Formats: sequence, structure tokens, C-alpha cells
Amino acid sequence: MPYSPDEYTKFYIVQALFKLMNEYEFEKISVTDVAKKAGVGRATFYRYFKRKEDVLAYYLECGKKEFIYGQHIYPRCKADHILIAKRVLDKFIAEIERFKLLRKARLEYIYLDYLNKNFYETFKNEYPEVNPYAAYCYAGMLYNVSIAWLDGGCAEPAESVAETIVNSIYFDKILHRKFIEL
Repeated sequence: MPYSPDEYTKFYIVQALFKLMNEYEFEKISVTDVAKKAGVGRATFYRYFKRKEDVLAYYLECGKKEFIYGQHIYPRCKADHILIAKRVLDKFIAEIERFKLLRKARLEYIYLDYLNKNFYETFKNEYPEVNPYAAYCYAGMLYNVSIAWLDGGCAEPAESVAETIVNSIYFDKILHRKFIEL
């Protein structure tokens, strides 16, 4: 996937922020520090981002784009959903050090906000007939499971966690059908 000069600049800003977060507390890192580490001016930083937290949200968005670009299946059965959930968790593990830095800086809310926004948009566009609160249920589940998994050192295999997530969703569908039957 080709990148524009703007995307490369944003990439360097993301890299710089995470390098600094590895060395310093997030609150003590200034925009000037990030710009200097990225090899850009403050004006360049502000051309792309309003604040440091926006850099982290951009990082999550880029991860989503890479993930979607790499998907080659459309889920049609439970096993397909488990495979996709496992791939999401594999991507999470590949970025584990960065998620640890988010957690250490108490910035997990950026991850939750990101998931809420994206699940809401997906449900609105692809499943308009579904209650919009369902999107927040799925986002919250992925957030809570992935953060708990992170806190546990990701000791449990990704496939097992993926099965738990998908089984919860399928169980919800079973409960939904039972409510309709009542």
C-alpha cells in the first residue's frame, strides 16, 4: 500500500510519541518534544494533530486500515468469526508494547473511544436495523476482554480468547431468539 508524504510525516510523529512514552510520563512530553524527535516543526505537528492524544487515535485508525486491507474473507459462519476475532487479537499482540504504554499512561479511554466510534459507524452503515446500543456492547466487550487479556500478560492463547468473544456473541443471538419466541 503506497503512502503519501503526509502519511510518512504522521508515521514519524506516531513513532516519536511512542518512543518518548517509553522514556517519559505522557504528561511530561510536550508537543515540542514530539516534533523534535520526529524531525518536524511544531507547525507541522499542528497541521496534522491538535494534541498528543490525537496522534494515538490516528495510530489506532492506521492499525484498522492495515487490518482491513489484509482481510480476505467475509464471515459466513461461526468459525469465520472466530478466525477474524483471532486476527484482531493477533494484531493486538503485535502491538502489545504500545498498548502497554497506553495502559501505563492511563490513556485506555482513547482505545475505548476509538472502538465505540468505529463499531457505531459500522453498525449504522451495515446493520441499520439493529439497535444502535448493540454497537457499544460489542465495542465494550472487545475493549474489556482485550484490556483484561493485556493485564493478564496475554497468557491465554489468542484463539481461546477469540472463541470466548464469538461464543458470547452467538449466545447473545440465542438469547435474542428465545426472547422473540416468548
